[in-house]
Amino acid sequence: MPVAWALDLSFPLLAKLLFNLDGVDLSHEDLKSLRNLKNKRVLYLSNHPSDVEPAIAYYVANEIGTRFNFMASRNIFNWGFGLVGEFIKRVGAFSVLSGSADRDAIKTARKILSESDGKLVMYPEGMMSGENDNLVTFMPGVGQIAFWGLEDALKKQPSAELLIQVSFVKYKISGSKDSILKDIEESLQKIERKLKVFPGGRTLLRRFLTVGRVLLEETEFELGVPKSEIEGKDFDYRLGRARHTALNQAANILNVKFNDTDYAIEKIRKLFAMIDSIEAGSPLPNAPTDLSSQSLNRAKQLVETAYTFIITKPKNLIQYPSAERLFEWISSFERHVFGKSTERARRAHVLFTPAFSIDPYYRMYLSNKNEGLVALMSEIRRQMEGLVGQGKDLTDPIIPPYSVGLDINIG
Repeated sequence: MPVAWALDLSFPLLAKLLFNLDGVDLSHEDLKSLRNLKNKRVLYLSNHPSDVEPAIAYYVANEIGTRFNFMASRNIFNWGFGLVGEFIKRVGAFSVLSGSADRDAIKTARKILSESDGKLVMYPEGMMSGENDNLVTFMPGVGQIAFWGLEDALKKQPSAELLIQVSFVKYKISGSKDSILKDIEESLQKIERKLKVFPGGRTLLRRFLTVGRVLLEETEFELGVPKSEIEGKDFDYRLGRARHTALNQAANILNVKFNDTDYAIEKIRKLFAMIDSIEAGSPLPNAPTDLSSQSLNRAKQLVETAYTFIITKPKNLIQYPSAERLFEWISSFERHVFGKSTERARRAHVLFTPAFSIDPYYRMYLSNKNEGLVALMSEIRRQMEGLVGQGKDLTDPIIPPYSVGLDINIG
């Protein structure tokens, strides 16, 4: 408790220092509803575009007047010679080995949800998506843990109920329009100078697309993508080709096997699981036994390259060029070009749907496990997608949509 109290008091300062976060906003109506959950059994779900959402969930719990428990990747517990692990354990985190049937983590999650006032935070996307206005596919394990938690709770209390609270974090860049545009311009100029791209008389949107095209061409060359396979193809095809080539090369390094039907997100999840297991010191059974640190870093670089070409979707930017989307692109460019990016000052707006009981889905689950699981995950997805739309309405395009100047082939 002393650690938690100290964190409560210093949260605004730490949020600014660690994440450049200017604050967290919750509506009065949402906060009132959330406080009704204080003494109830709750699975709290959130989107996961960045590494800040666990801290925001902690803040929400503090506003409710309770504590949340969190699953955290096992390698995080090794950071800072184990000091980070010791700290986050004291504020409710427990470790999970990504990509494996981590029985200890599942057992802990079930135990938390079996308690009358147990509260567990999970992220259905199962990974940091990198995008604030879109959701990647959800992991069904979230629903399975919910059912298992209720099952254990019912053994203790026949009238037990488990509520799911769906939330969505929307970040909004801080500052005036002029100051934001100045930051965008200065950041883009640094990238252009590094790439030897000259803006000429291009519009801002066209300059973003030009930098994206140059990075794509450089990446295609680096990855050895044959020109014959991309000649005459549209931009979206080439993005996908580069993305999957990078992921397949990382898989060769890490001895990860993909299915023919795997999408890029599924490939990234498998690669992350392997990387996490190796860095946590608990490599998965199929991990390479002679992997050098240089090879591991190369695999991580290839995954980061794939991320760059997941976030940089031209159509999304052209249709709705908000400051937030422009900075997502800039951050992606900076990581690709400079190896790092600086967090821009922003506020987090947390949106919620009303909490709902999983009881009807659990009854369905008892009759047909797959049907019940699909129904629950579909409802969670439906609710969070509704919040995505609400979050998008919090921001406006900072420059005119479709202002690309001359026609450009974007697929």
